[in-house]
Amino acid sequence: MTDLVLETRPFDGVVLLTINRPEARNALNTALRHELTDKIGALGRDDSVRCIVMTGDNKAFMAGADIKEMLPKGTAEITQSNVRRLWAIIADLPKPLIAAVNGVAFGGGCELAMHADIIVAGEGAKFGQPEVTVGVMPGGGGTQRLLRAVGKFKTMKMVLTGEPVSGRDAFEMGLASEVVADDTVLPRALEIAQRIAALPPLAVRRIKEVVLAGEDTSLAAGLMLERRTFDTLFDTADKVEGMTAFAEKRPPKFTGR
Repeated sequence: MTDLVLETRPFDGVVLLTINRPEARNALNTALRHELTDKIGALGRDDSVRCIVMTGDNKAFMAGADIKEMLPKGTAEITQSNVRRLWAIIADLPKPLIAAVNGVAFGGGCELAMHADIIVAGEGAKFGQPEVTVGVMPGGGGTQRLLRAVGKFKTMKMVLTGEPVSGRDAFEMGLASEVVADDTVLPRALEIAQRIAALPPLAVRRIKEVVLAGEDTSLAAGLMLERRTFDTLFDTADKVEGMTAFAEKRPPKFTGR
């Protein structure tokens, strides 16, 4: 049986997950969903992993949920499938996650990309939430994460019309971290991942936690959390190494302690 998610380690501390269902434009079916979340859950617990990149192929990052699989299902079956638990595994990943997006990222594909911490988009990429065109609505964060990323009016246009936006438009509206030429998307994402992997993993993890927590709290509460978390990093060996290396004008060697 062909793996639906290919796992490689191109650099020390960096894992590349490649969605491998090209015959269906990488559409998200139950088997792919389980394989992807199983791998991400395991990588989150692996201390040797410092950053994860996920990508598809040149035609599709992910073309959305598998409509043929969803068609016969009713409300009870969808509810019992407990899809939200699987999305939560990706949302709770403690390591930085980078989405390298070429081709289409529609529906569940756009939602999957929005679970990442950094999105590198190709000029030819297309992001969209077309669920309304088949009689439903986004169900994996496509209304809420999109709203927080780009605001009410751009979100409403995308989810009410189902019309996609280009990689360039996604970048300009705040839905992507960078937009680059299509053939440089994955190299650029891996370059960013390699840089993150060389940095102190405890500090990286705490930064991710505080930024995500701050999305849903007041400024005062977010600043308090930031300050207290900042203080805890002063008891780490990596803080001593980082500051000592800076003073000695040499590259630091971070150990995650």
